Amino acid sequence: MTAKAPLLAVQELVKHYRLPRERLLAAPPTVHALQGVSFTLQAGRSLGIVGESGSGKSTLARLVMALEPPTRGQVLLAGRDLHALPAADLRAARADFQMVFQDPFGSLDPRQTVERIICEPLLAQGRLSPQRQRERAAEMLEAVGLRAADAAKYPHEFSGGQRQRIAIARALVTQPKLIVADEPVSALDVSVQAQVLNLMQDLQDQFGVSYLFISHDLAVVDLVCDEVIVLYQGRAVEQGDPDTLFHAAAHPYTRALLQAVPRTQPSGARRGAARAAALPPLEDARASGCSFAPRCGHRQPRCLAEAPALRPLNAPGHAAACHFAEQVLASPVD
Repeated sequence: MTAKAPLLAVQELVKHYRLPRERLLAAPPTVHALQGVSFTLQAGRSLGIVGESGSGKSTLARLVMALEPPTRGQVLLAGRDLHALPAADLRAARADFQMVFQDPFGSLDPRQTVERIICEPLLAQGRLSPQRQRERAAEMLEAVGLRAADAAKYPHEFSGGQRQRIAIARALVTQPKLIVADEPVSALDVSVQAQVLNLMQDLQDQFGVSYLFISHDLAVVDLVCDEVIVLYQGRAVEQGDPDTLFHAAAHPYTRALLQAVPRTQPSGARRGAARAAALPPLEDARASGCSFAPRCGHRQPRCLAEAPALRPLNAPGHAAACHFAEQVLASPVD
């Protein structure tokens, strides 16, 4: 038997940005936002992408959504390379993948009614009659816990949590196979976050949608995701299921993230917010060695000379890009 083909396959994704020249004759500096990220996502599953600011999470989301072209690599959705599709075909394919943005206040047009906002993806596709579009908008509003009568209102009449429900309804209206959620609850109060996350899980059960969940909050990823990838300076440094990563992290960076969480975290251990200062200052580490070596307390000479590859460990699906992952696993958590 052959393994089931993944819904989403990201292959060796690289993205470089050129910055303005600092001097007239100087070469323009380059930001290496992504450096060879690969992963797959099966239909009906949720994959979390975590990392600190600047790790490449939002860049990855934009490339998966085909909002920017990659420097190298492929994004395959249901076997189709999104960045190789002609413009008309890509426009049609967008019905299969939608996005929920971080800011529920900035992502909704304040001049449009809720019905118009939700129907916008359908208008872009041009497949349904106006009457069917209105019916679909009402169905989606009820699916996210709002009333069909709310379609005539404007975004300013809703709270932040309700606005994010509207954004989710807009993402669901085309019946997509994949939703990319970029920090979808970080702008909400903690009590509202739980409601929105529970809603997203219920909608996944109801519609069978897959989530690519971008977040810096490990507790959120632990609740929602079936698998997690940890990014550091544009590279995947560890991946596995949440229980494995948050209880038996094998990469020093993943452990540093867990220790920096200021409240009760998935591992059950409480850390102070001051633990975030435990990492040494960031240094430029784009030489031949491990990118985390300048900040790592486990580094050895090999780490400075040779970049580690993401390799499988003992637990199923658990992999880490660390030469000494087994020693890190065996060491106590600080």
